[in-house]
Amino acid sequence: MSERVIAWQCIGCGRVEGPQPCIGVCQDRRTEFVYADDHDAALAQLALERRRREDLAALVRHIAHTTPRIGEWERAWRALQARARRTLEQAENDERAGPP
Repeated sequence: MSERVIAWQCIGCGRVEGPQPCIGVCQDRRTEFVYADDHDAALAQLALERRRREDLAALVRHIAHTTPRIGEWERAWRALQARARRTLEQAENDERAGPP
């Protein structure tokens, strides 16, 4: 995580200033900032997407490494379908709830 800096922003033009002691070599350069709330929301969304990816990867690993016993393919298939449905349902619930 980055350190947060408290600054002042003009409500008219949007100018941002952060009071610092000048050492005499200052130069103004164009830079870009994002609001901390927007940054936090992006991090929360990223964490959610990473969890979804891990859930789906775990499901794919399960499918890839499952070999049903002779005569048990249908039961194994139905179990995999049930797990896939639960994974998709969780993803849909997360989508409706939004970021934590």
